Amino acid sequence: MDLKMDDAYFMKRALQEAEAAYDKGEVPVGAIIVIENRIIARAHNLTEQLNDVTAHAEMQAITAAANFLGGKYLHRCTLYVTLEPCQMCAGALYWSQIANIVFGATDVERGCGVMGTVLHPKTKIRGGVMEQEASELLKKFFIQRRNLN
Repeated sequence: MDLKMDDAYFMKRALQEAEAAYDKGEVPVGAIIVIENRIIARAHNLTEQLNDVTAHAEMQAITAAANFLGGKYLHRCTLYVTLEPCQMCAGALYWSQIANIVFGATDVERGCGVMGTVLHPKTKIRGGVMEQEASELLKKFFIQRRNLN
């Protein structure tokens, strides 16, 4: 069986991480980092579980990928994340010098685009991959959260 490994394939894996976050009561954002069609890091939001505002999916994935590679730079890597990175995560991605960022849903209030965050000059960013699926999971989470309060 030959699996077609494209952006949708990897974003589905990031969505699985977002589902894991959802199941834990975390804001459902998932991330994976890929090098040469190989997943080297999987992560999801852990801010509630770790009581740490910096425990975003991207931050967890950056650390895991750097540990896997044995160095702090992610030159040949692609991050797949279900929500556009925030300013904090985009700053960390800048310093990691990641090659590509592919995201699902746009964060119209806090995303790196609307915040005017500068990415590394060599980093390419593209959004809208499986945007509907990522957006629906986030909407479901926040509707549920509002109904509990």
